[in-house]
Amino acid sequence: MEKSKVKKAGPQKLLSNVISLVRFAIGEAQVLEPFSDTIDHRFAAWLSQQERLGRDFSAEQLEWLNMIKEHIAASLRIAMDDFELAPFYENGGAVRFNHLFGEESTEILSELNEALAA
Repeated sequence: MEKSKVKKAGPQKLLSNVISLVRFAIGEAQVLEPFSDTIDHRFAAWLSQQERLGRDFSAEQLEWLNMIKEHIAASLRIAMDDFELAPFYENGGAVRFNHLFGEESTEILSELNEALAA
């Protein structure tokens, strides 16, 4: 792609948007939209599902969930090692994440990887 012909998309967005293009081309997606938009819709659906299941998140947990969503939108997946990177590291890294989500930490990451990047 010629960078001058693609507006409002840095290299990271261009790479993740290839996924949307391929899914559309092979018929897995009905609408061609930026990958980050797809992730936003899936994240909102996941949060609604959690609410229906009675799982409430604090404001700080929601901040972390949004950081995780943004990471998945750019990198397609998240793993515990990623908490050594920005913006996670500046916010306490894996230690803080584990403190906030406790025994559900691994489950949350697994759910988000499956729900957002599937």
